[in-house]
Amino acid sequence: MIFRNPETTLMRFAFPRNALAALAVLAATTAIVPAPAMALDEADKAQVETIIREYLLANPEIMLDVQKALEEKQANARVASQQQTMRDMKDAIYSSEHQVEIGDKNAPITIVEFFDYNCGFCQRALSDMDRFVAKDSGVRFILKEFPVLGEDSLDAHKVSLAFNKLMPEKSAEFHRELLGSKGRKTGEIAMQLAVKLGADANAMKAEMNKPYIMEAVRESYRLADGLGITGTPSYVIGNEVVFGAVGYDQLNTKVANVRECGKAAC
Repeated sequence: MIFRNPETTLMRFAFPRNALAALAVLAATTAIVPAPAMALDEADKAQVETIIREYLLANPEIMLDVQKALEEKQANARVASQQQTMRDMKDAIYSSEHQVEIGDKNAPITIVEFFDYNCGFCQRALSDMDRFVAKDSGVRFILKEFPVLGEDSLDAHKVSLAFNKLMPEKSAEFHRELLGSKGRKTGEIAMQLAVKLGADANAMKAEMNKPYIMEAVRESYRLADGLGITGTPSYVIGNEVVFGAVGYDQLNTKVANVRECGKAAC
C-alpha cells in the first residue's frame, strides 16, 4: 500500500518524540507541579521540566499508556469521520457520474475502490476484482480515480475519465488493460490505448479539457479526506473502510459480513 506521510512536528522537549504524547504526559503530571504553573519564571520552568523528566525516567511505562490512549482516540475519531462521510457523501460514493462500474449494476453489494494507475499494489489487486466479478454476481465494483503518484498518474487518469465519458461501454476493458500493463502509465500511454480501443484522439483531447475532468479528481480527494484514505488501493465495503491490497480472501470476508449484516438488518 502506498501512503502520503505528513511530517511530524516535535516538541522542544527531548524525551517524548511524539508531540501529542508529550502534551498528554505534561497534563498527566501537573499534580506534582505548583498550581500557578502558567506564571512560572524561566528558572521555575526549568525546574518543572526537570521534575517531569525525572518522573518519566522513573516511570517509563506511562509513555506506553499515553501512546495507547492516543492511538485509541485517533482511531475512534477516524471511524467517526468515516461514518459521517459515508452518510453525508453517500451519493458521491455510490452514484457519481464520474465513476466506472464493473459487474452487475443491480448487485446488492458494492465494493468501492480508490486506485492509481501507477500503483503496483493496485495492479496486484486487479485479479481480486476480476475474481469477484467472475464468481459472485452479487458483488459489483465502483472505481474511483485517485491519482496520488505524480503528474504521470494525473495525466493517465484524465485520459481515463474522458474515455469513460465517450466510450463507457469499453471502460472496463480500458481499465483492465491500462492497469494491468507493465511500465509507467503516462497520459501518452493511456491515449495510445484509448485510440487502440476505438476512441478518436481529437475528441479525447477536447473532452480532457472540460472542467468536469478535474472536478472528478477533486471529488475523489474530498471523499478520500473524509474517509481517512491516504493511499491506494483502499476500499469501502458496507460501513467499513479497508486500507491496502489485502487480497481476495480478506475482501471476501468483508463481503460476507455485509451479507450477514443485511440478513440481521443491522
